[in-house]
Amino acid sequence: MRIRDSVALVTGASSGIGWASAVRLAGAGARVLVHGRDEGRLAALADLVDGVPLTGELADPGQVDRLAAAALGAAGRVDIVVHNAGAGWAGPFDRMPEADIGRLVAVNLAAPIGLTRALLPGMRARGEGHLMFVTSIAGRVGVAGEAVYAATKAGLDAFAESLRLELRGSGVGVGALAPGVVQTRFFERRGQPYGRDHPRPIPADRVAAALVRAVAEGRDDGYVPGWLRLPVAVRGVAPGLYRRLAGRFGGS
Repeated sequence: MRIRDSVALVTGASSGIGWASAVRLAGAGARVLVHGRDEGRLAALADLVDGVPLTGELADPGQVDRLAAAALGAAGRVDIVVHNAGAGWAGPFDRMPEADIGRLVAVNLAAPIGLTRALLPGMRARGEGHLMFVTSIAGRVGVAGEAVYAATKAGLDAFAESLRLELRGSGVGVGALAPGVVQTRFFERRGQPYGRDHPRPIPADRVAAALVRAVAEGRDDGYVPGWLRLPVAVRGVAPGLYRRLAGRFGGS
């Protein structure tokens, strides 16, 4: 996908991977529309990348369509969508409040589906576009204490894979990037800090660099860091061994 002179919408751009991805896309020549909830940070990012700030709460289904309409109203088209906005929660599933279950499902899964439904027809009509989904290693192997988060990310992976098959030959690419532990405010917001020594969190800009490279090269699937392919492969070919190892070394 040619990034220069394209219009890119990045959700969850107020911080972390979204912020870094917006900066990288702008540096590659895209006109960037940045979405988030923090008006002050979005305004600062928009100034930095000469972009357009679009605020909205994706936990509210009605605001998904409004975001799509605002993006099209601001730029006339959207060529690239980076589905990055996400919410987390950590702890035993049976203690998870029902409202938080609904919030994670809405933001992590329903919102990307709804936003894709609103913006995909224009891409298909033009015969060009790219949908990039930021998933998670949690959705590919499962993580104790993050059952709902992992489920939503697994659902996002399945949605991306299904769309990829459906859109073959249309000119619209579909990518999914699964990061591991990233240095963002995610752990603070999920209510439980990251307390392990290994693996060490990686910078958000490293994920953003891989994301923009994947869009430019039309890659279908990726991991950051790349060694995360190994536990996924082990789980696929030897699930019993994987579960024993995860039980010994796994954790949030």
